[in-house]
Amino acid sequence: MSDKGRPGFLASFEYLDSTLEAIEGLRKEGFRDLTAYAPFPEHHIEEALGYDASPVRVYTLAGGLVGGAAGFAFPAFTSLDWPLVTGGKPILSMPAYVVIAFEMAILLGVLATVIGLFINIRLPHRQPLVIYDPEFSSGRFGLYVGAKDAEELERARQIVNRCEPANVEEDPEGKHYG
Repeated sequence: MSDKGRPGFLASFEYLDSTLEAIEGLRKEGFRDLTAYAPFPEHHIEEALGYDASPVRVYTLAGGLVGGAAGFAFPAFTSLDWPLVTGGKPILSMPAYVVIAFEMAILLGVLATVIGLFINIRLPHRQPLVIYDPEFSSGRFGLYVGAKDAEELERARQIVNRCEPANVEEDPEGKHYG
């Protein structure tokens, strides 16, 4: 990728309603390169941006199933390799392996969740986000809008200006946003 990124701007809003109105207006016009900032987790913003349920839960399920299967497989193959008949019990006694399977399911489920989290939040970031307003931590809401060209950027700016942002910071060459 070249040094020149996608042009964009960062708008900050005093109120959540204005931010949601701007996001919905931009999404209606086909803008998808949106990043929202909020001082606290806000599910209305996630809904407006079109986020679905997190895909991390699929990683957790897969890790748990693999862990449970491995928890049954390891002791079963160990019992078959070194058979030890005690008290006439069968060599493969599955109820005895339930605890190991449960612990392996938990262990691999947690590890898969952490891996899925890092994959979905794209850590580590190679390029830090430079365009940021410290006010987003103390009460304001922000919206970064990226566009393909200057014409599209102007269209986005008009939509956002209808929602009365408190401040708009330009990023004409897209260098401040990875």
